[in-house]
Amino acid sequence: MSVTTDIVATYRGPGRVVARLIAAGPREDRALVMLLGGCLVMFIAQWPRLARQSYLTGEDLQMLMAGSLFGVVFILPLVLYLVALISQGLIRLFGGRSSGYAARLALFWALLAASPLMLLWGLVAGFIGEGLELNVTGVLWLAAFLWFWMAGLRQAGWGVRADAIE
Repeated sequence: MSVTTDIVATYRGPGRVVARLIAAGPREDRALVMLLGGCLVMFIAQWPRLARQSYLTGEDLQMLMAGSLFGVVFILPLVLYLVALISQGLIRLFGGRSSGYAARLALFWALLAASPLMLLWGLVAGFIGEGLELNVTGVLWLAAFLWFWMAGLRQAGWGVRADAIE
């Protein structure tokens, strides 16, 4: 299935999508592309907020964007690899049988699948600014991300056999 179809399917049943991705076999290149794609979308989602901040404060937009690029596209992937390693350890601590690849895939897919809500958050931050709307949108993104990640971790650690997937 295409990535966009999988993202839509994730909002209906995140565990099934992650189980299918894990059953496709370990492909580290696919996991890395998911991670970088999610980080790139997060960077793009920052643009309206950064443009608003630049306009209101007089700060240089290019400097704001460069800082965001460095943080989101270069540093965040390293942090997420560490978080995936810790989540794999926790799965094994609680009796799961997760591989490192499955734990990484669950986290990276959750980031990519929740990215449409991050884009919405960026638009709200840019056009409306601080307030209840921005907070609600941020909580929606966080809830979706955590839901997708926890469902993916459950599949990674205690998931169904590959031949039992739809």
